[in-house]
Amino acid sequence: MVTSPWTILRRTGAAAILAGVFSTAASAATCRDPAGFDKWLQDIRREAIAQGISPRAVDAGLAGVTFDPAVMRKDRGQGAFRVPFEQFVKTRVTAGRVAKAAQQLRQRAALFRSIEQRFGVPGPILAAIWAMETDFGAVQGNMPVVRSVATLAYDCRRTERFTNELFAALRVIDRGDLTPAQMKGAWAGEIGQTQFMISNYYKYAVDFDGDGHPDLIRSVPDVLASTANYLKGHGWQRGAGWNPGQPNFAVIREWNKSENYARAIALFASKLAGAED
Repeated sequence: MVTSPWTILRRTGAAAILAGVFSTAASAATCRDPAGFDKWLQDIRREAIAQGISPRAVDAGLAGVTFDPAVMRKDRGQGAFRVPFEQFVKTRVTAGRVAKAAQQLRQRAALFRSIEQRFGVPGPILAAIWAMETDFGAVQGNMPVVRSVATLAYDCRRTERFTNELFAALRVIDRGDLTPAQMKGAWAGEIGQTQFMISNYYKYAVDFDGDGHPDLIRSVPDVLASTANYLKGHGWQRGAGWNPGQPNFAVIREWNKSENYARAIALFASKLAGAED
């Protein structure tokens, strides 16, 4: 998946969110350790086990993990460019994509109703996010999540944030949701059909299909319910509006900090809601 500069801005509070799930002391592992990446990874292994993550999960998750220069190139190559909303939205809220989202709403009407009843988030918002993030699961990324977040944690620029993401990835493995081989996503560790940071996967993922584990890569019910759970957890108000200036727009901004991206989601959802009338 080609990750936009807005994607990496998403969930900038990931470290703080994760801290609410379990207490994490400041990492003793030294970013850019002069002894090298392998030595740093050994320190991470000890810290993860000390936090209560099983040695089995830690060893499975860190096995064969290497520093990925491609991740660093993508991180350093991010542009902080801005474009007018009208230009931004042209390639994201397209007639074809809106039509496909409307089809999903019709075909999965019972599922969307069930999710709204439980979480208070209406189908058009969920379908809009699903469409914009991965074209309904078609473009999820194929980079190993553990390797990506380990690389970014080893780098000193945002080491605390991505060390927490690394520990969260190991916890997801420990919980039995996904195997390391299944954890593939975008270059900064976003995973699944609506591109959760792995710390948010750990906190907000929901087993909505009843198979015993949340799976945001393959299970559409889990994907949509977990996205709704994230929005509810960030203050979504049942029945309130979502356009700029309305209460739930601030919650969409928690999904993605980009004003353009949030406005595009709101516009997309409004088009879908209008089509339902």
